[in-house]
This record gives sequence, C-alpha cells and structure tokens, in this order.
Amino acid sequence: MTDITYLPYNGEFAYLSSILDAFTKQILSYVVSDSLEVDFVLDTVTKLINNHGSTLQAKAILHSDQGFHYTSYRFIEIIQDKKLRQSMSRRGNCWDNAPQESFHGHMKDHIGDNIKGCKEFAEVKEIVDNYMGYYNNSRYQWELAKLSPN
Repeated sequence: MTDITYLPYNGEFAYLSSILDAFTKQILSYVVSDSLEVDFVLDTVTKLINNHGSTLQAKAILHSDQGFHYTSYRFIEIIQDKKLRQSMSRRGNCWDNAPQESFHGHMKDHIGDNIKGCKEFAEVKEIVDNYMGYYNNSRYQWELAKLSPN
C-alpha cells in the first residue's frame, strides 16, 4: 500500500511517500521530499524495486489512492515494467487504503510535534529517518504477536 502525507514545519511542508506491506506492516520504501512533484513517488517505487525486487512476487499488488502521482504515465510505466499489478481506492474513499492512512496518522501522533519544531528540511528528514528505523525494528505490534515488522 502506498500514499503521501504532508509534514508541516516552519511555515512550509515536507512530503512523505511510503510503501507499507499490508501483511508484515513493514515500511518497505519511503522518500521524504521538499517538493510535491511526481518524482519523489517514482523514487519511492524505484527504491522498493531495487531493495525488494528479488522478493516481490510477479503480479504483486501495489495499492494507492487515485492521486495524480499514481495515475501518472511514468508511475504506471514503472509498475507495468516490473510486472506488478496496480490497484486504486474508489474515488473519495479513504477506507480502501486504511492501513496506510493509519500508519501515517500514528506516525504523526508520535513525531508530529518534533517535526513542527524543525527549522530546516534536513531536520525533518532526520526525524522521519529515525522514526522509520524505530518503527520497522523496535515498534512492537499486537497483530504481529507483539513483534516488530522486521
């Protein structure tokens, strides 16, 4: 599952694109950007393929909402080239991507105040990087028998 979330800081926004494994709850790939241009979403998918390509099953499903990043020709081309299947939520229905939305919400609950206090983009990126390491390696989850995603 993939989505984008906005991270407000110092009167500006940083943007996080992440890909969550629906079964293991692991964040498989993410990119923090200071721009909402489509490239950072393409980078997120490329990182997924580069880091997990050997374990991705042919016809694995990558689910997103219907945002312009996910309907772009370049995004669709990357997905098709790697023989992944694309799935999209129904228009205006956040429930179809609920686990990804929930991850972003819990992450903001955990680090949102720290991000709001940042003055520079690099600080935001560092906080998100640290959280992703914590989440994948140390954040225990009930659905995973009280284990972390990794």
